[in-house]
Amino acid sequence: MTTIGILGGTGPAGRGVAMRLANSGRNVVLGSRDFERAQEVARGLLPRGKGTITGATNEEAALCKTVVVATPWESAVGMVRSLRSQLAGKTVVSMVNALVREGREIVPLYSPRGSMAAQIAFTLPDSRIVGAFHHLPAAMMEDQDSDLDADVVIFSDHADDRQRIAELVDEMDGLRALIAGSMSLAGSIEAFTAACVSINMRYKSQSYMKLNVVAANS
Repeated sequence: MTTIGILGGTGPAGRGVAMRLANSGRNVVLGSRDFERAQEVARGLLPRGKGTITGATNEEAALCKTVVVATPWESAVGMVRSLRSQLAGKTVVSMVNALVREGREIVPLYSPRGSMAAQIAFTLPDSRIVGAFHHLPAAMMEDQDSDLDADVVIFSDHADDRQRIAELVDEMDGLRALIAGSMSLAGSIEAFTAACVSINMRYKSQSYMKLNVVAANS
């Protein structure tokens, strides 16, 4: 059974992904800078699937072959830089969005490399970066009784890793993987999260993305 590490996994986004992964039968190592906090959060997450959620340090989570970066954007690059050797040769999934509130709206910020995924890829030249999980409402992800039916847009310059993460997403309850393409799409995909969060704020809702993908007739 595949074990997946989540850096910064005690926050809402990390908890939601951990719960869905565990329900799909995966074992999850929930990483945090605070080991006791990670254990406390992990004990409070009770997945109904066959997978498990274990609290650990970020360093321990980084030992997994597949690692999800769920830290806040302000600390994401520093975090992965400190774990560069542990993450070398591995699939690293970035779900990081750089967003800031301006009045009643959320607006995107752009890193020097154009996106957080590209910035993480630059910081981890020996890892294979895949972008996923950007537009999902954390509360609905964590709530096992929610009627979530969302699409997860996936991008990467590494086709095999991109496909493997897509297959992983398809196994998670309430999620469907849609491969968009290469890392060149990262900025636009991450930035759209600002629109999703702004809509949630305006309508006091939890929106998510669902695309009507219709295959052309051959």
